Amino acid sequence: MNPAPFRALARAVPAAALLLVMTACTDDSPPSAAASSSEPASPQASTARAATTPTGRTTAMNIRLTLDGHRIAATLNDSPTARDFAAQLPLTLSLRDLNQAEKTADLPRKLSTSGAPEGADPEVGDLAYYAPWNQLATYYRDAPYATGLVILGHMADGGAERLATADEITIEAAP
Repeated sequence: MNPAPFRALARAVPAAALLLVMTACTDDSPPSAAASSSEPASPQASTARAATTPTGRTTAMNIRLTLDGHRIAATLNDSPTARDFAAQLPLTLSLRDLNQAEKTADLPRKLSTSGAPEGADPEVGDLAYYAPWNQLATYYRDAPYATGLVILGHMADGGAERLATADEITIEAAP
């Protein structure tokens, strides 16, 4: 059985759901007469949308990686696993190369995988959690789908090139 069609479907369904939610939540109606009157408007909560990465993954938190002294911007997505990872920051971890495609590091404690997909197909620049080994996985080359892999976020352009030669990573919330 060829898993490629299933991976394509697994990528398309969340994007379609997000599009439906965002479309349903927009307010394209013209301003009401009450809003244009001289009466003060009631305060409302901010409705700013989260940013999205080029792959369409919604981001929730800006972080900063330091790879052998070089700072790289990155973002974490809005998943329970990524939020649990963010709660551990700041972290400084030793990196090991795996399959000449990714760098891995042991995390201090297991992360929640509640609601996480069964696995993921990482992209160059992705930050991920490999649950079976309790490791942070960071990708500088293409790698195949892996069961137990949860995407946490993505590095800004240029981060993957620095990652390929890095021996240590520091991860902290962006100022």
